[in-house]
Amino acid sequence: MNNKQHTYFVKGMHCASCEILIEKKLLEIPNVKLVEASVDSGKVVVGFEGEKPDTQKLNDIFKKDNYIFFENEKIQKQGSDFTPLEKLIKKNDVVNKKSANPTLVAFNVAIIIVIAFLLLDRAGISGILNVNSTSSLITFFAFGLLAGLSSCAALVGGIVLSLSKQWHDMYSSDQSYYQKIQPHIMFNTGRILSYAILGGVLGLVGSRLSISLGFTAFLVIAFSLLMIILGLQMIGVTGLRKFQFSVPKFITQRIASESNFKGRHMPFVMGALTFFLPCGFTITAQTIALFSGSAIQGALIMGVFALGTLPMLLLIGFSSVKLFSKPHLSLMFSKVAGFLVIFFALFTLVNQMNVLGFGLSGLLNLNQNKIQNEIGLAPVIDGKQVIKMTVLASNYNPNYFKVKVGVPVRWEITSSGQTSCDSGSVIAKGLVDTIYLNPNASQVTIKEFVPQKAGQYSFSCPMGMVRGIIEVVN
Repeated sequence: MNNKQHTYFVKGMHCASCEILIEKKLLEIPNVKLVEASVDSGKVVVGFEGEKPDTQKLNDIFKKDNYIFFENEKIQKQGSDFTPLEKLIKKNDVVNKKSANPTLVAFNVAIIIVIAFLLLDRAGISGILNVNSTSSLITFFAFGLLAGLSSCAALVGGIVLSLSKQWHDMYSSDQSYYQKIQPHIMFNTGRILSYAILGGVLGLVGSRLSISLGFTAFLVIAFSLLMIILGLQMIGVTGLRKFQFSVPKFITQRIASESNFKGRHMPFVMGALTFFLPCGFTITAQTIALFSGSAIQGALIMGVFALGTLPMLLLIGFSSVKLFSKPHLSLMFSKVAGFLVIFFALFTLVNQMNVLGFGLSGLLNLNQNKIQNEIGLAPVIDGKQVIKMTVLASNYNPNYFKVKVGVPVRWEITSSGQTSCDSGSVIAKGLVDTIYLNPNASQVTIKEFVPQKAGQYSFSCPMGMVRGIIEVVN
């Protein structure tokens, strides 16, 4: 018997993972042989043998998933032409229009959460715990817990939140909660394993290995731009639907099969890649693993640190699955999460621009101009300009220096022992390579360089949140 084809119009299909779910369910119908779903057009082409699948039957199948199939592109205006499910959707749309604007409500909720996050971050909670090469593994676990409550949550937590909707939509509504949290389990499994393995590499190689923070800055910017697109999709910007991060159809057909992993390999890989994202806490732990000189110790330090970040990341992931599964909360949560993802992405993006030397560091201190006018040139000792700085929990002291071009500079950086974003390393783009600090209290890290060109050069922690300026004059 020859296969026939029919095109259906679908309401509610808005992401690449929706295509996978629709194709999977339709292929379970006995006489359906081929399915091609398209988010861009809102159409599903079905190849079948014998009798064409009935629209009402399809709507019954996808009722729990909130997809509605139509024969015609334009919905009929007469109420009698609506199916019972369509009438219910129409009624809910009218009720929603009479209530408060969900986007505005979601924005207000997100603002409250953002303010709470900023207050918590400004409170300097990271300074309550000091870690060094002699700290116990329990201390590194607690250090990971703090990382989960700090600016690192804006980076890794933001990534988890932005991808939660994509991961959730790969599962149908009748599948269990345990099945739906699988991507989050795989993400964190990849994260912990990569931290332990690469931490061991750091300890084994020691100071001969350095991670390119310039490269990771570009990596974070790429992640941030991806998060912004996903965040805008989550709040309902329909113009971005065509920017779907999908894979070829022959792969999605395999993903749709129950015998495969439903795309869980990618969360595992993404979790592993977070090792290279320059969260200040992570850099500090990596630096201590680097100085440990032992593969076993380095693996334990990084593995236990990653375990410490696990509770917060699981809380974000598991909560998102639960909320996305509730029809009356799904839309609102999606919008709130979308606004939070956009904030976290912009927050991270601006800071990484500072790391690369493109930020507005000089405008961040209100008394910067006064400092520039009052500060003198660095003193010259034994033919070298000497500048001294102490790394505190939330700032550099001092954070502004003035040196002459062409004269060697000796930069002495003292660690206070207060662990935070800035305690792992210092990036001074255009002046010197990344400076890895010894985080132990009172330890002095020395870096020497010769400034070649006059100008203002910013330096910062890996996250770009703590900044300073070295002015080079003729």
